[in-house]
Amino acid sequence: MHITLEADYAIRIVDLLAHQDERADAKKISEGTEVTLRFALKILHKLVAGGIVKSYKGAKGGYILAKLAEQITLREVIEAVEGTYQLSRCLKEGSTCSRNTAGCSCRFQPAFDDISGIVRAKLEAITFKKV
Repeated sequence: MHITLEADYAIRIVDLLAHQDERADAKKISEGTEVTLRFALKILHKLVAGGIVKSYKGAKGGYILAKLAEQITLREVIEAVEGTYQLSRCLKEGSTCSRNTAGCSCRFQPAFDDISGIVRAKLEAITFKKV
């Protein structure tokens, strides 16, 4: 299992911004993270919507973190682009399971739920604090 490419790129973008002392434009972010400009803009839009990044328009516009780097968690960034982390699709509200049309009721669901909680807690403990 692994995170999506979009989540990986979002982490790169936030990390780059965490180490900037000034606004960075989308082109600089794209080049600094090796993410295509188009994809970087899509991710930046989600990060702005998630309250992680602020955007400024105009000649002196660009992007900065919306809060201190040590207040932004890895979980927050990943979930801004992917939604709540859940190990299995059967944990999502309203999902159906091939074994039971009223939702997943297999014996592994509690284990998937526990593991998902552990992963979320670990991701919540890691911030973008400058080192």
